[in-house]
Amino acid sequence: MSEETNQPQEEVRSTRKTRVGVVLSDKMDKTIVVGVVRRVPHPKFRKIVKKTTKLYASDDAGEAKVGDRVRVMESRPLSKLKRWRLIEVLKH
Repeated sequence: MSEETNQPQEEVRSTRKTRVGVVLSDKMDKTIVVGVVRRVPHPKFRKIVKKTTKLYASDDAGEAKVGDRVRVMESRPLSKLKRWRLIEVLKH
């Protein structure tokens, strides 16, 4: 008897990371700087502190402005610092 396997022919593409943050700068051409805040416990004192990470994201359409809340997705390296792409502007 031959058994059929229900495995897809193509390998499923892994899901990419997404982050929500606030646009800190839009002065570059087709690039925005997004600040992502995360809350982590201090290593010694265990108090919850906020840490901000700056992500450089590609914004080809130029739709995001300073202060906007945006969602970005990781991508292949686009330049020396750009590793993220703008998905949508959540709030102007």
